[in-house]
Amino acid sequence: MDNDFILHLIRHAPTAGNIKKQYIGWTDEPILPFKARSDKMNRVVWGSDLLRCRQTASILFPNAEYKADPNFRECNFGQWEMKTYKELEHIQSYRDWIDDPFLNTPPDGESFNHLITRVEAALQNLPAGNEFTILMHGGPLRNLLARAKKQTFREQIALHGDCHTLIWENRKAFGEGASCKSYSVEPLMVKGNL
Repeated sequence: MDNDFILHLIRHAPTAGNIKKQYIGWTDEPILPFKARSDKMNRVVWGSDLLRCRQTASILFPNAEYKADPNFRECNFGQWEMKTYKELEHIQSYRDWIDDPFLNTPPDGESFNHLITRVEAALQNLPAGNEFTILMHGGPLRNLLARAKKQTFREQIALHGDCHTLIWENRKAFGEGASCKSYSVEPLMVKGNL
């Protein structure tokens, strides 16, 4: 397994906005309290620069250095930030975006294609090495799962606090967009926190 390329992708702990089912993209909300097993051995973790990822990392990996990268952020939902489906469901531009987020963009927000491009750039900028732990948001994580498993974005589930481990033959295979050879998911938070 010396050449395997391994990504451990973790979705941040929930925020108040997540509980209300609001679109929380670049809004910098803190996490709600949670209990989890901590990993005191991991020395470096990467992830979004937003508070919810940094706070989750500090609890899960208390001895690790956190390398923040704004390219790992969630999609910028523009005028739809902090709104719910119920508040938006009768707006045609929102309906169009739900039907095809690759073709449509939230007003004053970010296209899904731009989100994918910047997350891919963050991954390509990871230093030399074969194993990385990254704290992320639902949208980027689901996109990476879809890419790795050769499935659609809508087929992916990324619950708060789950660690998705993806393994490729090597870093080159990952960079070329090959399917991962192994996938597993493990909950890191104590049940009842979500």
